[in-house]
Amino acid sequence: MFDFWQAALTHPLARNALFAALLVSLCCGTVGTYVVVRRISYIAAGVSHCVLGGLGAACYLNVAWGWTWLKPVHGALAAALLSAIVIGWVSLRRREREDTAISAVWSVGMAAGILFLYATPGYSQDLMGYLFGNILLVTNQSLWLLAGLDAVVILIVWWFFHQFQAVCFDEEFARLRNLRVDAYYILLLTLTALTVVALSMVVGVVLVIALLTLPAAMAGRFARSLGQMMVFASLLCAACCLAGLTISYRPDLPVGPTIILVAGAGYLITAALPRRFFRRG
Repeated sequence: MFDFWQAALTHPLARNALFAALLVSLCCGTVGTYVVVRRISYIAAGVSHCVLGGLGAACYLNVAWGWTWLKPVHGALAAALLSAIVIGWVSLRRREREDTAISAVWSVGMAAGILFLYATPGYSQDLMGYLFGNILLVTNQSLWLLAGLDAVVILIVWWFFHQFQAVCFDEEFARLRNLRVDAYYILLLTLTALTVVALSMVVGVVLVIALLTLPAAMAGRFARSLGQMMVFASLLCAACCLAGLTISYRPDLPVGPTIILVAGAGYLITAALPRRFFRRG
């Protein structure tokens, strides 16, 4: 049952998986709180599936064109940021229905990714890790990338905490106070895109939206403030990731789906308990 913790003391890959779970929990709990409170989980889902297009394009250019410097994570970052900006712009301008824009970006991104994958010679194990998640193969370079993403997310959230809070809870009041709501909303979607790329290393593109929202939804049951919700969501995300690693290591189960099942079970338990139970606690 605890073979993973024994392996973490001796094997570098298991130790990297432990560090990756802790690092990704910081941005997941912080940004996931905004995603749940602002109710933009459907936008985050659209962004996560658009990442497939960037992954496929980067893999194709790397293999077919010899752009060895271009890695799948670079394509994932570009696709996630571009899709977040496009969806946010359409949502703010209201020239098109928001759900239509998300569906269009979602389907076009996935279609482009599938075509690029089909045209790429050979098979890329690194790319499959982003699609379906493989935290046990996280490299030292990926850990530095996760640490950098955490630093960017935490710094921006700390600097604009009150502005994001106003945009999430009372957008009309924020506009009356001459707050640049549109700019902060796009920035929030940009942070969501960065977090999606970070989570794709752990649970894959397909399951990223679950890990982004479930810990924050659990934290929202008993948190008394937005800051508390972020802290609780980060701790719950770390607990789900570590529990998934512990359970899946010995029977050699896929780690990503195991983490999501643990998070889903935790959410069902907290949802079944009466709210006054958390308030008293």
